[in-house]
Amino acid sequence: MMPVRRTQSWLPSIFNDFFDNDWMVKANATAPAINVFETENEYKLELAAPGMTKDDFNVRIDEDNNLVISMEKKTENKEEKKDGRYLRREFSYSKFQQTMILPENVEKEKIAAAVDNGVLNITLPKRSEEEVKKAQKQIEIK
Repeated sequence: MMPVRRTQSWLPSIFNDFFDNDWMVKANATAPAINVFETENEYKLELAAPGMTKDDFNVRIDEDNNLVISMEKKTENKEEKKDGRYLRREFSYSKFQQTMILPENVEKEKIAAAVDNGVLNITLPKRSEEEVKKAQKQIEIK
């Protein structure tokens, strides 16, 4: 028995073979692009989210101290019904969640987020090496 690979392409596999595009891995079109940038004092995350507002996002720290970024957008466009039938009706729904493990040197209490021109910007300030060492719990051996 051969395993069956399911693709999202509506073209039959013979067309994939003919055009030789089967080797190209298709990215998840609903996942936004994320940039991570590091400076001496902070990490910066940029998440591309055109058409989204700050109300569409939820940024939080979970119980495992991971950064969780989620967004959800629902839109419904309705046009008037005539004779009991829809002439046009469209729904749109987008949902995304990304969990990121935070480095130990991030000051979790000072994380800030803002949406500007379709980009979610998250600033993660760094603690100094001295502060990181102080935060580490030493267990006394008796």
